[in-house]
Amino acid sequence: MAYNVLVVDDSSTSRKIVIKSLRMSGLDIQKIHEARDGVQAMEILKENWIDIVLADLNMPRMGGVELVGKMAEDDLLLDIPVVIITSDRNRERLSRLLRQGVRACLNKPFHPEALRETLEEALAAQERRNP
Repeated sequence: MAYNVLVVDDSSTSRKIVIKSLRMSGLDIQKIHEARDGVQAMEILKENWIDIVLADLNMPRMGGVELVGKMAEDDLLLDIPVVIITSDRNRERLSRLLRQGVRACLNKPFHPEALRETLEEALAAQERRNP
């Protein structure tokens, strides 16, 4: 199954790194969408089929935490797995995000293999939840 991925980060350089890592990971990717913040991500989510979201935490207008909250308010979006990609090492904050529905947190910098493993786990968990 090919996946549609949404990469959300205010840094175009970070988005390019994540996208390159996705392509190198060996995952079957159908389409990669990009958003510069949570506001733009919500627009994309409402207009496109997205299988998984990769989001940064700290962004202007709407960050990753707020994006997860907005997605949870929408019945059509609440089951889409979200993986936070961050350089934030605050364990309490990351634990809180996992309790709020984030499927995984991946620390920057990362290798394509780590990205693939994290996404496979998040997508497999999603498939078990919604067979």
